[in-house]
Amino acid sequence: MKRVAILISGGGSNMVRLLDSMDGDHPARAVLVGSNDPAAGGLAKAAGRGIATFAIDHRAHASRAAFEAALLEPLLEVQPDIICLAGFMRILTPDFVRRFDGRMLNIHPSLLPKYPGLHTHARAIEAGDTQAGATVHEVTADLDAGPILGQARVPVLVGDTADTLAARVLVQEHRLYPAVLRRFAAGDRTPVIL
Repeated sequence: MKRVAILISGGGSNMVRLLDSMDGDHPARAVLVGSNDPAAGGLAKAAGRGIATFAIDHRAHASRAAFEAALLEPLLEVQPDIICLAGFMRILTPDFVRRFDGRMLNIHPSLLPKYPGLHTHARAIEAGDTQAGATVHEVTADLDAGPILGQARVPVLVGDTADTLAARVLVQEHRLYPAVLRRFAAGDRTPVIL
């Protein structure tokens, strides 16, 4: 059974879907949920499901290295096999990422390699794209550039705003991330395409 730690920064809707999916014959179980924001709503949701939680406020640390050193402590205590970034809004340094090489996943709200970084939905609309979506990828030292493990496509509709498109993409994120995690935890890196 693979041990999964999930890192969040907000309400944790993708985290909840991952937690809900890890039951029955699933090859993984969540052992820890952490956040860089002590006020993240997802922490209470995880605790309510009996999952251990922690928060390391990035604003309380003088440097990224100091924050990551603090973040590393609870992770090393539980020895996760897989770390899932689920709306974790901090860029991790190459040193941190290398420590978990091949074991860290992220979900990103665009069809990578298009639109790494922020404001993905507005960028897709501004570019006149007919499709948007979400990607689950392996985390590497290059931002949003790791091997793609799954994608879900969503049409861009006439009159879409960044918010309306984001809401439709999020529905697909909630399907995609659990499917990729199940496959990845079983040792299969074949991309999931929804």
